[in-house]
Amino acid sequence: MSAHAGHTDGPTADVSVRVGWADDAPGIAAVQVSAWRKEYAELLPAEVLDSFDAEQFAAAWATSLNSPQDARNRVLVALERNTVRGFAVTGPSADPDVDPVAHGEISELTVDPATTRHGHGSRLVQACADTLRADRFSTALVWLNSDDDVRRAFLTAAGWAPDGAHRELDLHGDGTVRVKQVRLHTDLAE
Repeated sequence: MSAHAGHTDGPTADVSVRVGWADDAPGIAAVQVSAWRKEYAELLPAEVLDSFDAEQFAAAWATSLNSPQDARNRVLVALERNTVRGFAVTGPSADPDVDPVAHGEISELTVDPATTRHGHGSRLVQACADTLRADRFSTALVWLNSDDDVRRAFLTAAGWAPDGAHRELDLHGDGTVRVKQVRLHTDLAE
């Protein structure tokens, strides 16, 4: 018998997803800053990445957690014990080509880069689908960068598929940094 049999403090111990509270704002901000610094390292200059301020992000998160703009806007947090390891934001889709009553969206899906491949993303995606279904949406949408093959494979394995929609974001507003995105969808019917 291994000395590690029954050992439960690995990455799968005491993990959960729940609706975010204002007290989670600093943890959400820390995950966001860490993830964005990694995700945008090739797109944004180092001084922009370095300027991301977790305290400013936390203040914005606290405000949105305390007073969401729509009753169906939800922030979900993936926890390992009491530490935020990832977060997701769901709500009605703002896309002009879909019905916001029927189409919900995951507008943020972020996991701390230091804790990827521990199941936090899978738990968040499932919780998002459950939350959107509970909010009476029939279809869920998510946008992702067109070159993000890892995230696309992850979502495709979870039952999502491209719906043919695409867009281009202008990150600086001056045309110097553009990001092409594709939209995926999944049916929320039980």
